[in-house]
Amino acid sequence: MAFLLDTLLKNAVLLLPDGTVCKDAEVGIRGGEIVSIADKGKSGETADTVDCGGNLLTPGFYNAHAHSPMTILRGYGENLPLMRWLTERIFPAEDKLTADDVYYGTLLACMEMARGGTVSASDMYFFTMAMGEAFSDAGMKVNLSPALTCSDDSRFDELPICKTMGELSERFAGHPLVHVELSIHAEYTTTEKSVRGAADYAREHGLRLHLHLSETESEHNECIARNGVTPAQYFENCGVFSLPVSAAHCVWCTPEDFALMARRGVTAVSCPTSNLKLASGIIDSAALMAAGVHLALGTDGAASNNGLSMLETMKLFSLLAKYRNRDAAFITPQQVFDAATVGGARAQGRGDCGTIAVGSRADLVLWDLSAPTMIPCFDPVTALVYAADPGQVKMTMVDGCVVYRNGEYKTIDSERVRYEMARASRELW
Repeated sequence: MAFLLDTLLKNAVLLLPDGTVCKDAEVGIRGGEIVSIADKGKSGETADTVDCGGNLLTPGFYNAHAHSPMTILRGYGENLPLMRWLTERIFPAEDKLTADDVYYGTLLACMEMARGGTVSASDMYFFTMAMGEAFSDAGMKVNLSPALTCSDDSRFDELPICKTMGELSERFAGHPLVHVELSIHAEYTTTEKSVRGAADYAREHGLRLHLHLSETESEHNECIARNGVTPAQYFENCGVFSLPVSAAHCVWCTPEDFALMARRGVTAVSCPTSNLKLASGIIDSAALMAAGVHLALGTDGAASNNGLSMLETMKLFSLLAKYRNRDAAFITPQQVFDAATVGGARAQGRGDCGTIAVGSRADLVLWDLSAPTMIPCFDPVTALVYAADPGQVKMTMVDGCVVYRNGEYKTIDSERVRYEMARASRELW
C-alpha cells in the first residue's frame, strides 16, 4: 500500500456488515476513515499499531435518542408515571440547572457511553451550546438539538430557540463531530403554529428533525381529542414528516401511523428501558417491521432509564418484541444489532458510519472475548445482544481516535467531572 496509515488495528476478529466474522484481520485507518481491511501482515506502513489481542472489533453504537445532561438527575424522580415525573420532579429540577451543570453532566454521559461502546448520540435538551462543547471536548459525535416548546401564539422566529439555532449553526458549521438539528419536544408541549414554523425553518436550512411521538397512551389519545388525528398524522399535516425525522418512542403508534412513517422515511427510535420504567408501554414491533419503518434504538435520559447502556437497550428490545408477539423467532440478534449501529447512524444522517467497511468512518469498539459471559462465543452478535456488559469494552474509537481504552479516558478529565458533579449535586439538592 502506497500511503502511510495513521493507525493499524492488527490481530482482530472483525464483525462485518453481513454478520460474518473475519479472524486474525487488520484494519487500516487514515484521516478517521477505514481505508483497508486485510489479512494478517498485508497492510501498509503505519504510524501507530494497536494489537487487538485476538479480541472482537465491531462498529460502535449510535444512541438515537438521549438527553445526556440528565445524568445529574439520575434517580431523582422515581416511581412516577411520565406526566407526574415531568411536572412534579423533572421540570422543577431543570429550572435550577446552569450551563456548567449541563456541560459536566454531558461529559459524565460521554464517560458512561464511551465505556459502554457508544460513539454517538442524538441529543435533545437545553443549554445546547454547553452540550456541543462537551461532546466536542470528549471527541465524541452528537446530533445536537434544542427542543421547541411553545404554549402561546408566538411565531417560530419570535421564540428564543430561533436565536439559539443560529448561534449553534454558526459555532458548529462544518464540525466533524457535532451536527446541529432541530427538535420539536412533542405535540402536547407546542402549538400548531410553532410546529409549522419549525418545519419551515428546518426545510429552509436543510436540517433534520427530532421529536417525541406517542410515548404514552394519554399523550396519544389527548392529541386525537384535540386535533382529530393521531400525533403521527398531526405532524404529517404540519409538514414535519416531509423532512428527515427521528421519532422517539412510538409506543402507541397505530399500524396506519407506521405505514405513514414508512412512506415518509421517518425513523422510529425505540427506548424500551425508559418505556418500561415509566410504564408507558411496549412498542408494537410487529406492526413497525411489517410496515418497513426504519428502526433505531435509544436509551432516553439517565433520569428515566437510569443508565445509558445500549447493550441493555438491545436486549430489552429483543426480549419485549419476542414476548409481545409470542414468537421466540420473531426478531434476530442481527436485526437488533443493526438497529443499534447502522440504523442509528442512518437516523443521524451519518451515511458513512455504523459498519466496518472500507470508506466507513472508524467508529469502532473492541470487546474482550476472554470475559466470562463471552465464553463460549458461538456467534458474536448473539453474545453482544444477550450476554455482554460494558465492562467488556477494551477500547472505544471515534473517527480513528481512541477516547477510552482499558479503563482510561483519553479525552476527558474524569476526576474533574466527578468533582464538578458532586458540587452540582450539593448545590441543587
